[in-house]
Amino acid sequence: MVEKIITLENVSLVDFLGPDNQNIRQLAAAFPGSKIISRGNEIKIQGQTPIIARINEILSSMIEHYHQFGQITDKTVSQYLAAADDEQEERQIAMTSPADVIIFGAKGGVIKAKTPNQQKLVDAVMKNDLVFALGPAGTGKTYISVALAVRALKNKEVKKIIISRPVVEAGENLGFLPGDMKEKVDPYLRPIYDALEDMIPAEKLKFYQENKIIEIAPLAYMRGRTLNNAFVLLDEAQNTTPSQLKMFLTRMGPMAKVMVNGDRSQIDLPTKQKSGLMQALDILKDVRGIGYVEMTAEDVVRHRLVKEIVVAYDRYDAKEQHDQANRPVREARQYRPNPTQAPDPARHPDARPEDDGMKDLPINHEQEL
Repeated sequence: MVEKIITLENVSLVDFLGPDNQNIRQLAAAFPGSKIISRGNEIKIQGQTPIIARINEILSSMIEHYHQFGQITDKTVSQYLAAADDEQEERQIAMTSPADVIIFGAKGGVIKAKTPNQQKLVDAVMKNDLVFALGPAGTGKTYISVALAVRALKNKEVKKIIISRPVVEAGENLGFLPGDMKEKVDPYLRPIYDALEDMIPAEKLKFYQENKIIEIAPLAYMRGRTLNNAFVLLDEAQNTTPSQLKMFLTRMGPMAKVMVNGDRSQIDLPTKQKSGLMQALDILKDVRGIGYVEMTAEDVVRHRLVKEIVVAYDRYDAKEQHDQANRPVREARQYRPNPTQAPDPARHPDARPEDDGMKDLPINHEQEL
């Protein structure tokens, strides 16, 4: 039998332990093969090593909860016990699951990379602390990124998940939105919630959000923070300004994983506003330790027509760029003066050659003709 002692510092014992130590009694009842004894500001745990490790994790979470909210209730203890049971079950499943599975979804479904580039994204996140994922709509950038964040949290690689998006209207002016701040920005963050609800049971997701283990916030809320021991995801980064993206990237703490997702073809910023993502890709291209993964239409995992739509728009954009590049050349050739011809002093300097045949016609020449 192994023994471990946890010392409570800067903690009100009544608020933490509960009346008559009921919180510790509840924790001890959940692990009948062990002993949990509270004396003064020390908690002594006796039992087998795996059990002690689980109890230690729960107590550490309870201490963090106390420092944030100032109190521990029997309901809080029940939530942490339920979360610990779920994590233990997920660890056992992961030990027997195929290597390419990222996580199992809330309803038992398998979430894994479905294309070679999605697998490249998974590998890039394993090797780098900062990864840029680029590609058109439907290639799974957001979904795979959220799955990797959830896996990191469940594997205790990070203590929290922070997901952000710039709040930019997609070509529409929605005007005034009613409600408090959360109700105003939630529609912009809905894709993130959808992905999380696929991967985490509803009650557990609510528990994570209430305890700030998973934070979903607009980009403006990131200013001034240091994001440490967290998996941080910035989605729709093509709609950030250069100053916004620089601010976000400089929030990165020493124990953080950061992903930046974007789509070059869906920039919703005002016409004259430069995209922070496009600028960052140019500025950071020679910085070592940053991963880049480019998704294509071949990675689209939505309806088959989405792939065709992406390809058609790419063809159209390429043709537009080609036409714009050649237009000045054609115009210069069309209006180039003849160097062997002497200039006419009576001719206006801005007049085009085809105007010369019109100068002797009367004003109402069309009627006369």
